[in-house]
Amino acid sequence: MSRFARERRVFFVEEPVFGAKEPVLKTALCPRTNVHVVTPHLSSEEDRNQVLEKLLVDFTRAKGIQKPIVWFYTPMALEFFPSSISPAAVIYDCMDELSNFHGAPKHLHTLEEHLLKSADLVFTGGVSLFEAKRHSHPRVHPFPSGVDVFHFVQARNLSEDFEEQQGMARPRLGYAGVIDERLDLPLLDEVARKRPHWQLVMIGPTAKVDPASLPRRANIHWLGMKSYSDLPKYFGGWDVGIMPFALNDATRFISPTKTPEYLSAGLPVVSTAIRDVVRPYGELGMARIAHSPDEFIAASEQAMSVGMGLKWRERADEFLKSLSWDSVWGGMNHLIAGVLDSVGTMQTSSNTMAHSSRETAARV
Repeated sequence: MSRFARERRVFFVEEPVFGAKEPVLKTALCPRTNVHVVTPHLSSEEDRNQVLEKLLVDFTRAKGIQKPIVWFYTPMALEFFPSSISPAAVIYDCMDELSNFHGAPKHLHTLEEHLLKSADLVFTGGVSLFEAKRHSHPRVHPFPSGVDVFHFVQARNLSEDFEEQQGMARPRLGYAGVIDERLDLPLLDEVARKRPHWQLVMIGPTAKVDPASLPRRANIHWLGMKSYSDLPKYFGGWDVGIMPFALNDATRFISPTKTPEYLSAGLPVVSTAIRDVVRPYGELGMARIAHSPDEFIAASEQAMSVGMGLKWRERADEFLKSLSWDSVWGGMNHLIAGVLDSVGTMQTSSNTMAHSSRETAARV
């Protein structure tokens, strides 16, 4: 969205917060990205969608938003999107198969069918998700996770440990992402049990799992959520970047953002057999794939003993060039321009409204 904000106004509508005396939309302009962050403040859950719809109608009128590009991250936003708004184009950015997640609303699938009928373009967050959606819409395009290479490459040149990792023994195997139903906690526990001298560093918020269910061992460090700006400082103190994902419905179509982030940081990568990691990263030798705790341990030991040689790093760096956010934005913008040209609205469209939801807040 920060790339789109270079060319047009972008309003990013967040999940509502509750407890306000009166319903209101609060807007803050991010000085770094130039994105207008719009946060609904509601008094309660009662009539939530009707209240949101009215707030958005009033907001678009006040801001002079006419024929916007409307960008959906979740079909659930259809429940409150005003029918009075006439979009120049509708984009469905499908980041995951949300209906597969635990606790997903029963009518989510029906809403997605409606969104697919009205969308001009559908983007998917990975190749496996593209393969699952390609027959649902005539214009589906895969855009695997991008990466801010220049941000994470900072990890390669750090000379000392950062805060919580100071004094922590080595080797360190690190994970950064949401701690939820997608993680294989028994695998993590087994690796920690069999290699008690290894330190497993787990960064990220807990969602939809009981914190009490997390394995507790002296060599597993649950550090909680960290600032995006600090992630390279943590990565710089790790020996391996790990992705101990379970193979279940919630991980069937994920394309983990952390894969290119780890690689940009100069870390060898060990992962379970997630399809969008096996192909292309595993097939190209940029990630080691494991199917059991013992294989995960063996792959990690190999990663640490072999390290990241110059040629291997050069190959990874060359591959990462195609995954920059500028590259992703350029491809998307080209497709959107084609849609706008086809209906003669290139000159009249000057806004983008992006709708988020709690179901997509945990992009991995």
